[in-house]
Amino acid sequence: MSDILEVLFLQNYNTRLVVLSTTMLGIAAGLIGSFLLLRKRSLMGDALSHATLPGIAIAFAVMVSMGGDGKSLPGLLLGATLSGVAGILTMLLIRNTTRLRDDVAMGFVLSVFFGVGVASLRMVQTLPGASSAGLESFIYGKTASMVQSDFLIIALVAGVSSLIVLGFLKEFLLLCFDDGYAATQGWPTLALDLLLLGVVTAVTVIGLQAVGLILVIAFLITPPTAARFWTHNMLPMLFLSAAIGGASGWIGASVSALTPQLPAGAVIVLVAALLFLLSMLFAPAKGVIPRFLRQSRLRRKVDRQHLLRAAYEILETEAGGNEVRNESFPIKDLLTKRAWSQRKLRHVLAVAKREDHIEPAAPGMLHLSEPGFGEAARVTRNHRLWETYLIKYADIAPSHVDRDADMVEHILGADIVRQLETYLGEKHISLPVPPSPHMIDLGKEETK
Repeated sequence: MSDILEVLFLQNYNTRLVVLSTTMLGIAAGLIGSFLLLRKRSLMGDALSHATLPGIAIAFAVMVSMGGDGKSLPGLLLGATLSGVAGILTMLLIRNTTRLRDDVAMGFVLSVFFGVGVASLRMVQTLPGASSAGLESFIYGKTASMVQSDFLIIALVAGVSSLIVLGFLKEFLLLCFDDGYAATQGWPTLALDLLLLGVVTAVTVIGLQAVGLILVIAFLITPPTAARFWTHNMLPMLFLSAAIGGASGWIGASVSALTPQLPAGAVIVLVAALLFLLSMLFAPAKGVIPRFLRQSRLRRKVDRQHLLRAAYEILETEAGGNEVRNESFPIKDLLTKRAWSQRKLRHVLAVAKREDHIEPAAPGMLHLSEPGFGEAARVTRNHRLWETYLIKYADIAPSHVDRDADMVEHILGADIVRQLETYLGEKHISLPVPPSPHMIDLGKEETK
């Protein structure tokens, strides 16, 4: 418990540096990764991270040739940045001068630059008087080795990157949603694209020390993907993505501090993946479980309305043109109205009974309750309003209108019903339940 409290309140100096660094990195990555997701360039971060490896090896060789030990973090990050920029320019060159798609350009840069980086790392190991031990940590990350200078670099780059994103928020949103429209309005789309990719490069480079070039892509993709399940609006998604990224860094680094045998980078990614899984399952906007529940409720509503409309039409037929009365009728008559199996019919009747739409009746008979009869009349009326509207304004054949109306009637609200009545404006619409328009038209055709 003392260890947990020490990590929770950041009492240890090294833990404080690591937790705060990864949290700021997660916030910046969450913000910027949202635009990559919208631009359908989620793998751009992966290509960029792999493209930084040659720059690390070359920067190490240059610093050794100048008399240094080659392991200055600012120098290595500068080399990684230059190499990442070269990767971006290569991708843009391929995309703008050939017919190849973005995924081909990203795959080319990822594989070629990473291959050059691995070869370069092997070559710098043979430099006289140089020790390249520890350079491989950029591949997998080495969060626990952070010092104050690393923290300051991450804080500066993450802060500046976040401010750039917020400052150019309107422009980046326009670029993501419709870059063609932005170009016709005079916006410098190429410059904005380069600025966005530059910010992505900066965040990718500073993420090398925390999670490594292989796992940094998860920091750019997972938080915005998880946030997308929670909202349909862009601004809430941005800030929620930043919060998920920051939480992933905070929790992952804290768990790694409590269990030193677990590498921080991997734990951070696993925490982000867990948050993604929870979002995918339980998010109210697009989560799997809430969507399943909504679809289940909609299916029950559709079945209930089909049952009640079928029951009303049976009673209407038995009335023979007189006033429709709520009387008992054989349950088997429902099967002539709906293409249900016996099992499906029993299930629908059980649900209707629980919802107080039917009352006890003689064996084999069905009797609607008073609320059920009223609901049946309302459902049938709305269905026929849609039929009339589709025949009159959508030029749907009367013989096919029943099916088309059946596909849209279940979302009718009171406002839409009033609008339909206003549009139609016919005298029979004022009736409690107007006659079926396609049956009227069929009757006219038979008379002819």
